[in-house]
Amino acid sequence: MTRIGILTSGGDCPGLNAVLRAASRACESRGWELVGFCDGFEGLLPPMNHRLLDRRATNGVLHLGGTIIGTVNKGHFLCRQPGRTGIFIPPEILGKARQTFQNLGLRALIVVGGDGSLSTALHMHQCGLPVVGVPKTIDNDIGATDRTFGFDSAVECVVSSLDRLHTTTASHKRIMIVEVMGRHAGWIALHGGLAGGADVILIPEIPFGIDAIQRVVSEREARGSHSHMIVIAEGARPRHGWPRPSSNNPSDRRSLAAAELLARELADSTPREVRSCILGHLQRGGPPVFSDRILGTAFGVKAVELVEAGLLGHMASLRNGSMGSVPIAEAVQQMRRVETGGEAIRTARATGISFGD
Repeated sequence: MTRIGILTSGGDCPGLNAVLRAASRACESRGWELVGFCDGFEGLLPPMNHRLLDRRATNGVLHLGGTIIGTVNKGHFLCRQPGRTGIFIPPEILGKARQTFQNLGLRALIVVGGDGSLSTALHMHQCGLPVVGVPKTIDNDIGATDRTFGFDSAVECVVSSLDRLHTTTASHKRIMIVEVMGRHAGWIALHGGLAGGADVILIPEIPFGIDAIQRVVSEREARGSHSHMIVIAEGARPRHGWPRPSSNNPSDRRSLAAAELLARELADSTPREVRSCILGHLQRGGPPVFSDRILGTAFGVKAVELVEAGLLGHMASLRNGSMGSVPIAEAVQQMRRVETGGEAIRTARATGISFGD
């Protein structure tokens, strides 16, 4: 019997179980066996923590968030060494993984993960292990695919949170700063803020000015608006950087989040009370929305098709509405960032949303 493996690595996100379920069904239709390795790449190591993902194991998981086989974003495989670029897997760890492939007779391994996990998969492929990739990130920042599952669910969480925060912010006439995920790309902040009625959206692609935000607040106050909603991506930064912390302030001795730093700056320049809210891992949890269930299913099926076609070292990819594939090496070299002159930015500006520039 043909047997392939699959694992989920890195941060969890809604839609992972849809991928596992679809890959299981696609294998079953071919008379193949699918083995799920638990807790990411660590499951490849002795004593080989794995489970059979047949129809019984994957029934009733489509609507579940997280991943039924677990995941980690650290461990023996995610190793970076001084003087080396990218991911480096120690030879002894790679040897143990190779032995697992041989012991189980794996035809290939499907790696479901973001850029870090896919970089690990690329290294394994370059060392002769048969792997196929599936892109996974709620940040939607992998450049070799038009969309990644989990993004829509994360945006839905942001919008739902803003709906709730609007009412309390308006009741108290406050400035509310909501921090969302997005270290390098502002897709969640942009779409969540646009759909959630934000007044200011701050993203990594557009350095902002504190004075510009203060000006927006003053102009809105003059027009009779006394509550203000600001959405900031965790990776957004002022154009001149954050002011140096004062060593006399105990709170400066720890690492403050972007929303907390901005709240501190605005509190000194406005009579309004300023509050910050960090959504954090709420954006990763919960059931996937319908679009992420469909996209995850399509990715799972495509990954099995890539194995069948012998396109090892490739990643499933959505381009122009169609499922295809790209080499993993190409996928990990591209980051999909917000186009500052794109349609979503233009639409937001046309409705009066400021980007702090």
